[in-house]
Amino acid sequence: MEKLKFEFTVKSSTEDPKTNIIAITSITTPDDRCFILPDQLQPMRYHAKLTTTAGYQKIKATLQKRGQARKVWISLAGDILQQYKDEDGNIICNDYLLEEMSTAQDTTPTPNITEETLSRILEKFTEKKTEDKPQDYGIRNLRKVSEKFVIEKLTGKNSNVPQWMDIFENECSRLGVERDIEKIEIFRLFLEDSCIDWYGSMLIKYTLDSEWRTWKQNFCETYANKGWTGIRYAISYKYIKGSLLEYALKKERLLSETNKSIDTPTLIDLIAVGLPNFVSDSIDREKLNQTEDIFKEIRGLEHLVNKKNSEKKSTTTTTYIENKSKAKNSDHKPCSICEKKNKSNRYHPESLCWFRNKADDQQNKEYIRHVNNSGLEIELNTKDPKNL
Repeated sequence: MEKLKFEFTVKSSTEDPKTNIIAITSITTPDDRCFILPDQLQPMRYHAKLTTTAGYQKIKATLQKRGQARKVWISLAGDILQQYKDEDGNIICNDYLLEEMSTAQDTTPTPNITEETLSRILEKFTEKKTEDKPQDYGIRNLRKVSEKFVIEKLTGKNSNVPQWMDIFENECSRLGVERDIEKIEIFRLFLEDSCIDWYGSMLIKYTLDSEWRTWKQNFCETYANKGWTGIRYAISYKYIKGSLLEYALKKERLLSETNKSIDTPTLIDLIAVGLPNFVSDSIDREKLNQTEDIFKEIRGLEHLVNKKNSEKKSTTTTTYIENKSKAKNSDHKPCSICEKKNKSNRYHPESLCWFRNKADDQQNKEYIRHVNNSGLEIELNTKDPKNL
């Protein structure tokens, strides 16, 4: 059983730059000959047999973040060794001859170039590299880096602040923002509303030279949602109108924000119960293994919702036209009381006419006054004038 040294590196996938994969970048023999693997052969899907070894399992548990790398010796049995070494001793990978990396330095003096000239060239090259390499992140560079972050901004109302922090730190690692002061400075660009006031207070208390861990812990303790409002909203969120797919995608995001480790069957069930019954009853639950499956089913059922909305709109339109036609054909005449008052083109029942009600009130007042006067006269006539 022979052994080879493999260099494993966590890097971005060529198919999806946001996805991290473990790749083999080089293979070294026991006599220190190093061979480079081409990019297309580096992903572990081309090294299925190697993934079964104990050495790879240790590497998989060790490498967690992008940019991390390890070199490890792995003993290879005959069937695995044939994948990396042919019968002639050449280092290969799936029958592809690997290129050996040269480590020897050419020490032959260059003719026609004096030592002084070579020194000046090296000084200029060093100065050029120093100018090109930023010594620190300025505000302009920070904004450029922040534009590459795939993350939403914090308003203090985000449902899962610790989960947002994990995504933020992963994005920092992906884009090379490693120092604490850089994380603290770029963190400010993702804050809105009351979070900006919180940042100002933290800046006064701890300054930029403090540890990023302190800022992270303080923010999570301040804005972490420890109640049930966000969870209640995510679970009870239901389809009302619009696109079924838009509803399903938002429901998935809300549930994932409240619980990152939610299992797929539960996620699918919660999305389905928020759909209208006639839509969810049209989906075969046994065929749903991933959330993509229910999204696919929902896209094929959009016509059910569109049809129902069209029928409802058509019914409403028909009812409006019928009512309008009835009103037009009915014997609808203007109020005669208003016409007498020169208030023409007023259509309402005469019993509800304002002018008629006013006239009735006036008549009632006159009748009451007349009755009162008559009663008083009778009373005076019946009394003895001597008693007056």
